[in-house]
Amino acid sequence: MDQQVSAPRTPPPDGRIADNIVYFARALRKAGMRVGPAAVKEAIEAVLAGGIGTRDDFYWTLHAVLVTRREDHAVFDEAFRLFWKSRELVEKMLAMFSPQAVDQREKERPRAAESRVADAMFEGHEKNRPREEIPEIEVDARLTTSTSETLRAKDFSQMTAAELTEAKRAIAALRLPFDQVRTRRWRPDPRGARTDPRAMLRAGLRTGGELILPKFRSVREVHPPLVAIADISGSMSQYTRIFLHFLHALTEQRQRVHSFVFGTRLTNLTRQMRHRDPDAALADCAAAVKDWSGGTRIGHTLYEFNRLWSRRVLGQGAIVLLITDGLERDDIDLLGREMERLHKSCRRLIWLNPLLRFDGFEARARGVRAMLPHVDEFRAVHTLEALDDLCAALSTRRGARAADPRRFLDAVSLGKRAA
Repeated sequence: MDQQVSAPRTPPPDGRIADNIVYFARALRKAGMRVGPAAVKEAIEAVLAGGIGTRDDFYWTLHAVLVTRREDHAVFDEAFRLFWKSRELVEKMLAMFSPQAVDQREKERPRAAESRVADAMFEGHEKNRPREEIPEIEVDARLTTSTSETLRAKDFSQMTAAELTEAKRAIAALRLPFDQVRTRRWRPDPRGARTDPRAMLRAGLRTGGELILPKFRSVREVHPPLVAIADISGSMSQYTRIFLHFLHALTEQRQRVHSFVFGTRLTNLTRQMRHRDPDAALADCAAAVKDWSGGTRIGHTLYEFNRLWSRRVLGQGAIVLLITDGLERDDIDLLGREMERLHKSCRRLIWLNPLLRFDGFEARARGVRAMLPHVDEFRAVHTLEALDDLCAALSTRRGARAADPRRFLDAVSLGKRAA
């Protein structure tokens, strides 16, 4: 006997499937996907035309319409799993009365974009809860500071887990630098100061040369490459993790951002940092690095960078951000030579050192004294306020006088003379 294949069930006109798809698309939009009204309308029409057969058919129908970028697949998959999961009442009753063995399996790792999708989907449920009556308490806050101001000035190493979460959100909302450099290429510009002969001839060919109108052009300006070389040794691990969130925000907003980390070896994390979800990007970075929270070899790492990567990424006025404490234990002469070579290969070298959080910091260490003569700016990187100052400095072509490294070198020279 031939088996009859059940046809897909078409949703009734008065069902709630359209409303659910609209709400699902709204959750995707809050989670960061680019889902517009036209895409939502096409998704509803696709489901009504194809019907609902199996769960996989429904999944791929929505996926084909709503997912337009590769990096959105993880967000859509997690949102679909949370939003469209449904269990029958009988299955729940059987699960309640059936004996269950103790689950001794290892807990699954958090899925990519899980927290972001969950916050986006259950955001509206808090509004539907009955409002609790909370007794009104008056507090005199005239001589106190707000929580945000305290968080901005607090050291990353002294923050709790909740404060670190708030700090990551504040980093994502920072006003990122918008610096540009002039290139040798030209772009069409109706208000340009120079004529564009090629554009004039191309436009004249359309009329057979009877009418040639003037065309103008101007110099093209682009964002310069930004290269970050971060120390991930034991003393720098906490600050580097926070700074990677800052680099991830930069990578989303501009092109040609290259990220490197080093302990005892150099690791290129540029490809891992291109992931849209910051949690997934940091997880990929942790999996790619083999020497996290270990020792450090600054001179050898800079030698490897100058030999393998300098000509690839340091072009068109690149800016280098070097994040390390400068406590080198290997060859100091090698460190000085490689720092000089790195300084000559880029337009601007900014050293970010968390040791500047101490008021009485002095350039006494041998590694610090070998590196300072070859940097343009010497800045702190231990608070949100320091990162905000860094963004302001990157937006300008000249650094602030307070970040001049010569003031520390002059202090060391005066100390030697006094001794």
